[in-house]
Amino acid sequence: MKLWKKKAEPDPEIERFTAGDDPILDLRLLRYDCIASIAHAKMLGRIKILNEEEVRRLTEELEAIGRLADQGKFAIPMELEDCHTAIENRLTERLGDLGKKIHTARSRNDQVLAALRLFYKDELSKIRKAAQALSQELGSLSKRSGSVRLPGYTHTRKAMVSSVALWANGFREWFEDDIRLLEFTGRIVDRSPLGTGAGYGVPLEVDRPFVAKEAGFSGVQENPVYVQLSRGKFEATILHALGQLMLGLNRMSSDLIFFSMPEIGYFSLPEAFCTGSSIMPQKKNPDVLELIRARYHEVLAREAQLKAATSNLISGYHRDLQLTKKPVMEALDITAGCLSMGAKVIAALKVNAHACAKGLTEEVFATERVYELVKQGMPFREAYRTVAEKYEEPEP
Repeated sequence: MKLWKKKAEPDPEIERFTAGDDPILDLRLLRYDCIASIAHAKMLGRIKILNEEEVRRLTEELEAIGRLADQGKFAIPMELEDCHTAIENRLTERLGDLGKKIHTARSRNDQVLAALRLFYKDELSKIRKAAQALSQELGSLSKRSGSVRLPGYTHTRKAMVSSVALWANGFREWFEDDIRLLEFTGRIVDRSPLGTGAGYGVPLEVDRPFVAKEAGFSGVQENPVYVQLSRGKFEATILHALGQLMLGLNRMSSDLIFFSMPEIGYFSLPEAFCTGSSIMPQKKNPDVLELIRARYHEVLAREAQLKAATSNLISGYHRDLQLTKKPVMEALDITAGCLSMGAKVIAALKVNAHACAKGLTEEVFATERVYELVKQGMPFREAYRTVAEKYEEPEP
């Protein structure tokens, strides 16, 4: 039975349309809803809505559902819409009237948000570890080949002398900043919405700090109106952080594609990392890097999709907010996969010292010559012009 069902039977087509992807997406939220529901049951015991035996029975049944979910053995039928309804129906089937008590002092609004935020916390932690692994691989690359010098580029033209260490540590700092952004995002998300109901509180004295601690949150989100206002806002913050990571991977991939071109050859990928052509037998294509580069735009699109879906809404809950779930889940999966591939590529990357040295052609040292003249006392602008004359094309 649906949590909101009254006398009228819903139209089946409307039912399918409004449920959308939730029965599939919510398989990832099952155990988090169980965690939050156990905390909620304990709080109901604390305020004497439930007795100790009722809390124990609910906790045992919710733990059992969580185990089934982890084993992939708990289904969410389309007619039940989401994991929250499926869990409550299971409790009622197994525990009778006791199962009907679990929703006391709770709305599906704060229930959904609690499960989502616990899910986001875990996923952000995984992303942070993946970003740290990539950062460590860049540090390892710097240690093993950092002294190798190669040209640096501006405007896709040779500019000044750079090095593998300078390049690798540039991206390492990028991802270290992103790790800090993830940590900040995690702190924003790590606040319990439980006890705020549908956005205006509940007409019962509840212990919000207790349930927050039991569920694993660091604190509560105080204002119930803001709890609903922040749905979409917090998700956009997550997608922004993921977008920064993906932008770094995008830029890094473009460098690696460029530097590993056979006619440049500063870096090379193992043959096992490349694909071939069905017609050109000589091809070794950096498809993995091209796909990482392209997938940044997928995350960017999901951020735009989410922000568009949550704009122009008055305060309070709207069904539009159901559409915030899928883009965040997809962006988390894309980012995790690309970080993993990025770390794998950097770990296997080969630096061709001979090609790097060959690339250090005479014009790369032009700026150094300017400063040699400056050290001898020549004004910078005069030194610049003196060296520049050597690179001016003759009149036709």
